[in-house]
Amino acid sequence: MNILALCTSNSARSILLEGILNSLGTGRVTAFSAGSHPGGTVHPQALRLLAEHGHDTARARSKSWDIFAEPGAPRMDLVITVCDAAAAETCPFWPGAPLRGHWSVPDPAALPPEAQEAGFNAAYTLLRRRAEALLALSPDAITASELARIGALE
Repeated sequence: MNILALCTSNSARSILLEGILNSLGTGRVTAFSAGSHPGGTVHPQALRLLAEHGHDTARARSKSWDIFAEPGAPRMDLVITVCDAAAAETCPFWPGAPLRGHWSVPDPAALPPEAQEAGFNAAYTLLRRRAEALLALSPDAITASELARIGALE
């Protein structure tokens, strides 16, 4: 199953979810991330936190969601937005009409510098809890209502 995590700048939350899903879902899922208006860099706190938890960060980079609509791009089975701004935008057409879900997560990069470490830790914990709930489902049990239920987990 291919999963695309989306956020506006693709620098923090979507990067975290990509890393978590690729680690926890090895052999079951392949996760990617992208942004509607990518910032071009990954937030250092996101990379540090993923590395601290043993997740591979070698592929982590900020990129546009447009690359996943190009010919030859991996076909997505599931698209999850993790920020409210990206969820409100009109997404490109992805081949295969993937199932879509929204998991709102506060932006830790938008916090004042002295609060960012705590914000990133909270975002990581929330995204990991949701990723674990998703991966606990059999692929045929993943529905829009299940994604909404998981997105409401705190």
